[in-house]
Amino acid sequence: MHRRTFLHILGLGAVSFGIDRSAQGRADTTDDTITLFLCGDVMTGRGIDQILPYPGKPAIYESHLKSARDYVAIAENKSGHIPRQVPFDYIWGDALTEFEQIKPDLRIINLETAITISEEFWPRKGINYRMHPRNTPCLSAAQIDACVLANNHVLDWGYAGLAETLTSLKNHNIEYAGAGQDRASAEAPLIFDLPGKGRILLYAFAHRSSGVPTAWRAEVNRPGIALLKSFSSSEITRLAADISARKQTGDLILFSIHWGDNWGYGIPPQQRRFAHWLVDKAGVDIVHGHSSHHPKGIELYHDAPIIYGCGDFLNDYEGIGKHDLFRDDLTLAYFLTFDPHAGRVTRLVMTPFQIRKFRLNHPSQQDRIWLRQTMARECAKFATGVTELIDGSIELEIS
Repeated sequence: MHRRTFLHILGLGAVSFGIDRSAQGRADTTDDTITLFLCGDVMTGRGIDQILPYPGKPAIYESHLKSARDYVAIAENKSGHIPRQVPFDYIWGDALTEFEQIKPDLRIINLETAITISEEFWPRKGINYRMHPRNTPCLSAAQIDACVLANNHVLDWGYAGLAETLTSLKNHNIEYAGAGQDRASAEAPLIFDLPGKGRILLYAFAHRSSGVPTAWRAEVNRPGIALLKSFSSSEITRLAADISARKQTGDLILFSIHWGDNWGYGIPPQQRRFAHWLVDKAGVDIVHGHSSHHPKGIELYHDAPIIYGCGDFLNDYEGIGKHDLFRDDLTLAYFLTFDPHAGRVTRLVMTPFQIRKFRLNHPSQQDRIWLRQTMARECAKFATGVTELIDGSIELEIS
C-alpha cells in the first residue's frame, strides 16, 4: 500500500477534526480526474472468516444457528466444496482483475463486521459478526484504502471489539471513517489528498433505520459510531456547517450513509428528501448509500449521483435462499469518475459479480441481463437511464 501521512485539523461543532491522508503510489493516469471504487456491505466475518487462514472461534449466538461453520456448510450445500485456509485474496476473485484494469485512485468499502476476538457480544442483537484480527490482510489484498464503519455491525462484539477493529485497521494501514473513541473522532471526515488531483472528504454516518442501536452513538466521552439523530433539517444544518468550514475549491465531498431496510426497492420519502438536502444545502457531490442487501436505484440529482443502496458486495448468505427474489448473490462494484474542474461526477460504471463459494466471480450472461434490467427499472423511477457496455458493465447515463 502507498505511504500515508496524517494531519489533524480543528473544525466546528460536533466534528472537531479531520484526518488528511496523502495518497501516493497508484498507477499513473492520463488526466487529473479522480476515479473512486465504492461498494456496499463487505461482510468478511462469520462463515467467510472460517475459510480464511486464521479462523476465529466459531461460536455465534443466533436463534437458529450456533456455529459460524454452519454458514460454510449451507453454502457448500448449494455450490459444492469451498476450500479452507484460502489465500487472503481468494474472496475478491475476479474483482481483482477489474481493480487492476481500472486502477481507481481510492477504494472505499462499508466494512460490516467487527475485527476482534472479543467474547462480549452485544446482548439481544440477534446477529453478531466478527473476523479474526489476523485475517485483516484479506482487506489489504484488495488494496482497500478506507473502511466506512458507521453501520449496524461494527459494535456487535462490544466496545472492546470496536477498539480492536480500529487497532487492526491501523496496524494494516487501512483508514476508517464513521467510528471512533469519542463523538469528535467518529464524526470527523477522512480527508484524502491526491497529489495533482485534489482532495476527497469522506463523511460517514448511519441512521437508526438500518437497525443501529441508539446506544451505539458515540458521545463526548464514549466510543461508538457516527449516528444521525434524525433526517431533520437541523442535522443537515449541522453537517452543512462542518462541510462549509472544511471545503476547498475543487474538493470532492463524499457522504457515505448506512440507512434503510435490508430488502425492498422502495425509497422512503424522508430518505430522498435528506439526500436532496445533502446536495442542495451541504454541497455533497456523491451520496454513497448502503444497508440494502441488493442494489437499488440511483438518482442523478443536480449532477450528483445518489446511490440509495449499493447492495452487499461480499457476504456469507450463499445458500440461505430466504430472499431469492432479490438475487442478493449478484453484486455491483461502483466506479465513479469525478472531474475537479467541472466539480461533478462525469461517469459512473457498475461492474457486476456473483458471490459463489464465498468468492466474487464474473456472472453468467443471463445474470448480467437480469441485473441490468433491474437497475434500468429502478433507475427509471428517478428518470435516470442506464446503458450496457460491451464487457457487460452497466453505465449510468450522465450528460
